[in-house]
Amino acid sequence: MKKSCEHSVKKEQRTRDVPDALGAAEAGGLPYQQSTLDAARALAQVAALLAAVLGAAGLSGWIFGIDVLRRAPGADSTMVANTAVAVLALGVSLFLVARVRVTRWANTAARAAAALAALMGGLTVVEYVTGLGLGIDELLFRDDTARAALEMPGRMAPNTATALLIGGVAALCASVPGLPAWASQIPGLAVLALGMLRLYGFVYAVPELERFGAYRGMALYTGLALVLLGVAVFLARPDRGPAGLLMNAGTTGALGRRLFATVLVVPPLLGWLVLAGDDAGLFGPRLGTALLVCGHVVVFTAVVFATLGVGRRIEVAHARAEWQVRQNQLVQAFMDHTPAVVFIKDLDGRFLAVNTTFEKSLGLPREQVLGRLDRDVMPPDLARRARTADDALLAQGKPVQREERLPLPGGPRDVLTSLFPLSTDSGSPYAICGVVTDITERVAAQRELRRANQRFLALLESAPDAMLITDGGGTIVMANAQVQRLFGQAPDTLVGTPVIDLVPGPRRRRHSLLLRAYFRQADPKPVVLDRGLYGLHRNGDEFPVEVSVSSLRTEETTLVFLSVRDITGRRQAETERAERYEEHRRIAYTLQHSLMGEPPRLPGLPSAHRYLASIRDPGVGGDWFDIIPLDRNRTGLFIGDVMGRGLEAAAVMGQLRAASHALARTDIPPSRLMAGLDAFVGDLADQLVTCVYLVVDQSLHEVTLCSAGHLPVIVLPPDGPARRLRAPVGVPLGVNDSRWDAVPFRQTSLPLPPGSTLALYTDGLVERPGTDIEEQVDILARTLETALRGRPTDPESLDLVAERLVKTLIPDTAAHDDDVTLLLVGLPRADGEDPRA
Repeated sequence: MKKSCEHSVKKEQRTRDVPDALGAAEAGGLPYQQSTLDAARALAQVAALLAAVLGAAGLSGWIFGIDVLRRAPGADSTMVANTAVAVLALGVSLFLVARVRVTRWANTAARAAAALAALMGGLTVVEYVTGLGLGIDELLFRDDTARAALEMPGRMAPNTATALLIGGVAALCASVPGLPAWASQIPGLAVLALGMLRLYGFVYAVPELERFGAYRGMALYTGLALVLLGVAVFLARPDRGPAGLLMNAGTTGALGRRLFATVLVVPPLLGWLVLAGDDAGLFGPRLGTALLVCGHVVVFTAVVFATLGVGRRIEVAHARAEWQVRQNQLVQAFMDHTPAVVFIKDLDGRFLAVNTTFEKSLGLPREQVLGRLDRDVMPPDLARRARTADDALLAQGKPVQREERLPLPGGPRDVLTSLFPLSTDSGSPYAICGVVTDITERVAAQRELRRANQRFLALLESAPDAMLITDGGGTIVMANAQVQRLFGQAPDTLVGTPVIDLVPGPRRRRHSLLLRAYFRQADPKPVVLDRGLYGLHRNGDEFPVEVSVSSLRTEETTLVFLSVRDITGRRQAETERAERYEEHRRIAYTLQHSLMGEPPRLPGLPSAHRYLASIRDPGVGGDWFDIIPLDRNRTGLFIGDVMGRGLEAAAVMGQLRAASHALARTDIPPSRLMAGLDAFVGDLADQLVTCVYLVVDQSLHEVTLCSAGHLPVIVLPPDGPARRLRAPVGVPLGVNDSRWDAVPFRQTSLPLPPGSTLALYTDGLVERPGTDIEEQVDILARTLETALRGRPTDPESLDLVAERLVKTLIPDTAAHDDDVTLLLVGLPRADGEDPRA
């Protein structure tokens, strides 16, 4: 602000203060019209695209044998295949380079295409210079268009090769942002000139401009493509270099575009007229006229760029002068947009400059303030205070800053006043600059902060718990009155003491470790601790406490808030609840065991089982299993799951187990047993049950089973991998409506090799949130196969396998929230005796 004020007072400006950008006219520093640049880039892209189309057309002519695509009607020379490929690649490269936003892959593709064109042209030039045949001329197609003796089949003309080499290098330079623009634009003009020579030779019927000696001449299509490529290279970067001179929005740009258009149009037109007169016998030879026209084009092009350079220097000088004139306006605009009051006065107190905020504060327009003294524009009391402050500043000779309350016309306001002298190079003050910032809101916020501190103290004292505030080292800095009741010590006596002194001696190490662990967190969150924490009363009594810990971190310090509550009564209540819960759990376990019963252990038919109740219920649930001997060779196996948990599910389970056991004893088929159980469950309100019943026939070595919506049974043959028993799965029990046609339950019989092991289970074993139940069943099968392979199927081995299956599928059984039932049954081998003999 001080520097801006000095700049506003000093009217004279120095040329060295002009920004470097204004002196860098040759780099394109003046603004450009975006529409002009967009049009130039669009023209470059169109020209590149048309050139690519000409190259593609020539290549198509060679591919499909269409002569008109290779040689223009009325022309002698043919566009060879290598020329067509190079023109196509160069057109694609320039089309990508001329885009406004060039991505990395596009730039890489553009460079690759440009390098291909430059390589083909360069190799051909090497062939002409050295007389060698590099084998690239008829690499793509065999050429049958060569006529002259020195025309090598498939080899492009010397002037074509030179133009493509120059064009490829120019396109590569245009794709590198760090290179100056002229590095690509000047070669682009050379390519344009070579193409124009071919067109001039065609228009003026001068074959010397088409070919060099007896070598192959440049095709007319090639000349037109080179003209388009030259335009594309020149306009690919229209805001820099020679193209920037033509495209800038100033006078020189407009002048240059007109001169350039004149150079391109007028000389060829004049040449055509001269040749027309020559044909009529009025003028000299054709060659002289053609060379004369070409000379005019070169000369006029040089004149255009020389004129542009002069015009640009004029514009730069004009811009420099305008910049010097605008400085005072910019400083005044800066002051006007400053929310603080800014003013500049001479040593006598006359106002030299003020901003808009100053006008609004006094309610006076700027015209009535400038040139007047303090007493002329301010209230008397305010004017005296301002003059006194100015005299004090001049006496001290250094900036001053103070807070004060000023009686302004709009009402009293709290302000921060900064005054500083403006001095000459010799150090003598010549003016006073002042910045007055309105801090009324900040002062009000400070008052509110003081009131908030008072409210905080009142809140701290009114808290029902003992509140302790410590610093980062654990030293108490504040405590409320409740600490007297809890610890038997006055708050004032605790301030400045370590908070760890309020903990019993043997427990202080653990408490200190907990507090340090809390501080080591990057962003500690509020936490409540109530396990193993104790407080120490002044009389030596220990008592359990709950501590709520939170922290407030600033750049200067860290404060820790501890809310301490005596939880002796809570601990007693928790102990009583735990004892009651344990008693209820034992009762529930006894009930569950009595409802489920103990399945018989049949000789020759070893088995093992596991049952886990959900942690949500006190040891009861709706899962059950049963082993039912039917006759000396057949055994029934049953497993089921009542939807739901708790005592209600256990009661339904007890009824179903009794019913299924009684029905199985009648030796009815599994499908009829399921139908009977379905009717039984249908009489119960809102109950669903999944189950599966198997009848194992050891004499026939088969199993007959029926499933009511239950998970598949796993079988492990003695000589094969574990697999699922494929059987039809019916609807769960309780789904069928007795008033309508019920979905029948179907049973199936499957061979069961002797020595096999069956695994029956409920969904609590394999169903887990976030996992696929099919994958879990596969894990169960693989684990069964791994654990039992090579082991005998005796009860002890099956019991170990059952334990391993549960631990594999349920790593944390203490936190499992569903009933789990698992039954493993091993069948006797064929060479053993009858299991019931």
